[in-house]
Amino acid sequence: MESLKKPNPVLLIHGIFDTIKIFDKMSRYLKKLGWEVYSLNLIPNYGILGLDKLAEQVANYVDQTFPPNQPFDLIGFSMGGIVSRYYVQRLGGIDKVERFITISSPHNGTLTGYTLGLPAAIQMRPKSAFMQNINQDIALLDQINFTSIWTPYDAMILPPRSSQLPVGKDIKIDVFLHGWMVSDEKVFKVIVEELKAERKSKLIRAC
Repeated sequence: MESLKKPNPVLLIHGIFDTIKIFDKMSRYLKKLGWEVYSLNLIPNYGILGLDKLAEQVANYVDQTFPPNQPFDLIGFSMGGIVSRYYVQRLGGIDKVERFITISSPHNGTLTGYTLGLPAAIQMRPKSAFMQNINQDIALLDQINFTSIWTPYDAMILPPRSSQLPVGKDIKIDVFLHGWMVSDEKVFKVIVEELKAERKSKLIRAC
């Protein structure tokens, strides 16, 4: 039975202005429950590099860290969820990732993208060329277990419903600050349930 198998390693991808330290509490929580947890610092982290270029860092990290035949589960927070989507949808991650969870990620863009004139921020604006590009074949995410977790009180993702997608699972959790989404145990419990979910069969993924 799948539930008796060793769980996949989990890779955490942070957001703009963040580092891997933002995942300290989440990493401890998951490791205590038996997961191997990995993360990398996206460099630079302040928006001067486009999301597609940051996704290449994720792809390189995966190639250097996991054996070619090792499936893994992917969690992206805020901008990290969009970087992760580009990796999954454009850089071959769809063939390696089995469970993909985004937390407060602007899947349809965010108005806060207008506060900076930097490449990553411009790409995260609503209806940007980048967002339209990755949303045109969003059905790809149906091949894997995809979950979007978000809060209606998010002041960084505007409007907060930008985190909703018409694929996968949509889970709303009442957390009052954007940054608390990676330290709140209500979110952790949902993440654990989603990481335990039976993966979609290879037959379904091949369709």
